[in-house]
Amino acid sequence: MNSSTLNHCHTFLRNKGRCGSSSSSTSSSVVVVVVKASSSNGRVETIKTSEFLCCFHSGYSLLRDPHHNKGLAFTEKERDAHYLRGLLPPAIVTQELQEKKLMHSLRQYQVPLQRYMALMDLQERNERLYYKLLIDNVEELLPVVYTPTVGEACQKYGSIFRRPQGLYISLKEKGKILETLKNWPQRNIQVIVVTDGERILGLGDLGCQCLPVTIDVGTNNEKLLKDEFYIGLRQKRATGQEYKELLHEFMSAVKQNYGEKVLVQFEDFANHNAFELLARYRTSHLVFNDDIQAGTGIAELIALEMSKQTKAPLTESRKKIWLVDSKGLIVSSRKESLQHFKKPWAHEHEPVNTLLEAVKAIKPTVLIGSSGVGRTFTKEVVEAMSSFNEKPVILALSNPTSQSECTAEEAYTWSKGRAIFASGSPFDPVEYGGKLFVPGQANNAYIFPGFGLGLIISGAIRVHDDMLLAASEALAAQVSQENYDKGLIYPPFSNIRKISANIAASVAAKAYELGLASRLPRPEDLVKCAESCMYTPVYRHYR
Repeated sequence: MNSSTLNHCHTFLRNKGRCGSSSSSTSSSVVVVVVKASSSNGRVETIKTSEFLCCFHSGYSLLRDPHHNKGLAFTEKERDAHYLRGLLPPAIVTQELQEKKLMHSLRQYQVPLQRYMALMDLQERNERLYYKLLIDNVEELLPVVYTPTVGEACQKYGSIFRRPQGLYISLKEKGKILETLKNWPQRNIQVIVVTDGERILGLGDLGCQCLPVTIDVGTNNEKLLKDEFYIGLRQKRATGQEYKELLHEFMSAVKQNYGEKVLVQFEDFANHNAFELLARYRTSHLVFNDDIQAGTGIAELIALEMSKQTKAPLTESRKKIWLVDSKGLIVSSRKESLQHFKKPWAHEHEPVNTLLEAVKAIKPTVLIGSSGVGRTFTKEVVEAMSSFNEKPVILALSNPTSQSECTAEEAYTWSKGRAIFASGSPFDPVEYGGKLFVPGQANNAYIFPGFGLGLIISGAIRVHDDMLLAASEALAAQVSQENYDKGLIYPPFSNIRKISANIAASVAAKAYELGLASRLPRPEDLVKCAESCMYTPVYRHYR
């Protein structure tokens, strides 16, 4: 392949995902030219469209390429053109029939982790079919690939590990992180989700057991250190200057290798590192942390929205929000011993030691749990909330299910069917008093895919808190009166692609309004722009 061909490839990859670009190739726009070159991996072919040239394997190697493999969906012409004769059974089936067969197989598994592993196997052999399956069956499969099953998968990752699907950077790569990033085959990286594994969901320190990018600085989990199947760095977790230097090298290498506008999401870092990392890099990189900007940050975002709607000063809005930690109600007399991010919420009040006492004293209308400590919303707490609220709002947001502050059944039963309930992990519908209650699921799967897409389509150079508010407002705007009548405060997850497109449009609009967007001119219809940039996993036709 000559330099001109490579330049066309790179141009396409850079433009892929820009507004208006096609999400998939079509049969009318694809022409295959066979280059007479062979290797132990099979022939190499060059595909040309009006926009780009790129390479992929043919023959046996094509069937082992998850990005292009279609399994039995290859047509007769494709089997001839791509040297697949004899490598597949004679039957030709559609993607829809493949999907139907796989869903039937998945439903035979009784153990959720087995379903998770089967889906991971599918992703490794046929990527488009994997995502088609998820999109078309999102409500059924989300609990498998996300909470609660993913929590068990993280805990047992060393045992179920089969094939790496992300990038691992440990202390052994210190001084060589840029070289390590260049080992990743894709060059057009737009989003990086990075973790150091110290606080996975509500499960604690899981070390090197999270994807796609893991910063492995060791683990303090003795059980993992003694586990013969553990695949991470076997040493105590690095801290202090050594930790900071490794993260700084990573952040510098990311920008150098992928550019100014690559989005970095800090995921599942412990609080003592999460706040410092966000504060250090939010002014120099495009970064966010959903755990603290929508965790402890829930309080700040609510206060900001209250101030926006009521025109009240932010300090006054904060006074309407109370926090409870392991030591009780956060009050001004505790201010000297509080972590810095808790101090704005230390209000004047006598010390209160328990959540139940705090609820009785403050009489809140909404109770939000995001501590990762299960069963903290006891019967007494929910009954107290119900005693002074006709419709108490109970949000048990901690994941996985085992760490949820209460179950849906408990919330509805203890409130005598009056609670408006949502949780981070899914719960089955509950029948109480002859009425069926369908609990909502409140987690970052609603907000952050659309949030990230909005940053990308606008070419945002920094993340601003107003963008998070814009995303939240866009989500709230999609809740219908019919949803409210059913006790739901979130729209159905079956509409997640439409929801994400609207969130992306709102975030992008805010980026343009704040002067933080670099992709100019601004598209006339940001919703259509977002939809056009979404991945569509239907099979492409090869000729």
